[in-house]
Amino acid sequence: MECPHLSSSVCIAPDSAKFPNGSPSSWCCSVCRSNKSPWVCLTCSSVHCGRYVNGHAKKHYEDAQVPLTNHKKSEKQDKAQHTVCMDCSSYSTYCYRCDDFVVNDTKLGLVQKVREHLQNLENSAFTADRHRKRKLLENSSLNTKLLKVNGSTAAVCATGLRNLGNTCFMNAILQSLSNIEQFCCYFKELPAVELRNGKTAGRRTYHTRSQGDNNVSLVEEFRKTLCALWQGSQTAFSPESLFYVVWKIMPNFRGYQQQDAHEFMRYLLDHLHLELQGGFNGVSCSPILQENSTLSASNKCCINGASTVVTAIFGGILQNEVNCLICGTESRKFDPFLDLSLDIPSQFRNKRSKNQENGPVCSLRDCLRSFTDLEELDETELYMCHKCKKKQKSTKKFWIQKLPKVLCLHLKRFHWTAYLRNKVDTYVEFPLRGLDMKCYLLEPENSGPESCLYDLAAVVVHHGSGVGSGHYTAYATHEGRWFHFNDSTVTLTEEDTVVKAKAYILFYVERQARAGADKL
Repeated sequence: MECPHLSSSVCIAPDSAKFPNGSPSSWCCSVCRSNKSPWVCLTCSSVHCGRYVNGHAKKHYEDAQVPLTNHKKSEKQDKAQHTVCMDCSSYSTYCYRCDDFVVNDTKLGLVQKVREHLQNLENSAFTADRHRKRKLLENSSLNTKLLKVNGSTAAVCATGLRNLGNTCFMNAILQSLSNIEQFCCYFKELPAVELRNGKTAGRRTYHTRSQGDNNVSLVEEFRKTLCALWQGSQTAFSPESLFYVVWKIMPNFRGYQQQDAHEFMRYLLDHLHLELQGGFNGVSCSPILQENSTLSASNKCCINGASTVVTAIFGGILQNEVNCLICGTESRKFDPFLDLSLDIPSQFRNKRSKNQENGPVCSLRDCLRSFTDLEELDETELYMCHKCKKKQKSTKKFWIQKLPKVLCLHLKRFHWTAYLRNKVDTYVEFPLRGLDMKCYLLEPENSGPESCLYDLAAVVVHHGSGVGSGHYTAYATHEGRWFHFNDSTVTLTEEDTVVKAKAYILFYVERQARAGADKL
């Protein structure tokens, strides 16, 4: 939006010596000393934490709005209102009086000058840090891509994603998708789209809630984000451009509240699919898919129209079989899917850890068997039998008619009670490699010995007790090694640590035919 308060609130010199030392994204709040989400006041250059840490930036603004008793004080307040601040990580500008992000500037362009100065400080700090790491690495006997820092193994080649305010749900999904090679490579190879022209050509645009929808592309911002990961050129990338596009086209995710990672993943894949169906950069989706030799027509699963890379990789088909218990009439329906949501069987819901002794451990096979087993529908789900011409008791069973290239399994850990949405904190044992899906197929005899085996590519984990709180992280494998992605922090980890995680979403990749495969 266009903010009318910039001229009276932006008072600091762009290269002010009052700025703290070091990287702006790591500056500490002057009150609580937290270095999470630092914001700098453009009136006095003081640094405080954002409203979703301890809210000292907002309190700084509120404290400055003291009641006035005479005209002179009013004039003084007009000159210095402390209403505008800048995010030191994303460099977006926010006005507390407008209660929105702003896109305009002062007549002298002070906001852009401050932004460029902060970016220069960040780049200088990053270059110095990178030079220090390279020097340490050259003097160590570690692998060329690893570095020991304070006793922990950090990944130099991997790039984290900055938390923009409870956006760990988005970061965990993006890091997982970025490590699904076939999916990620497709987007990174797409041509760039220039959405801006005229005066803003070649300049970065900061999207806000008040901008129109016609100048944003989810595919383009998703492509840019994937390209920024795994380049090794920075320790953390700020996905604010993608996040604001998400605000535009997915109203459910506006604001900075904690969101459900699985719900976000489904919205993201659905909207990518729809945008690709409509054509991208003037090229329809079908030719793009045809040019990609790894995606054959036989592997496409159409959902809501033409196939795209989303359905070609994640798309499978379920057969839903319902039998009337009165007349025996059988009804079959084929449903496309992008992921399978699995219940954790009730008999396992009190077992919270792998080493707990009270009873057997719940396995992923138990959840899959519960999903595909024959079940009798209860009184609230009576089947409308076309032969009996009324609702009757019936049984239901799922078969998998076609397996996808990437099998996404969602464990249903959140359940509604009368008033609350509770979390099922049960540990579910899952294999890192050799997940055999043959026994769940409708026609297993038509599948080859290797075509039903899957190896784990990524895991999303929810830490905490409720869907509206807690924290999301992800584990993913890259070039044979496992990494833990915790927002801007990326560390190398061991397989033993991964298998102990309480998985929320599992991404399994179809194994390419090879001998000696391990089976579940």
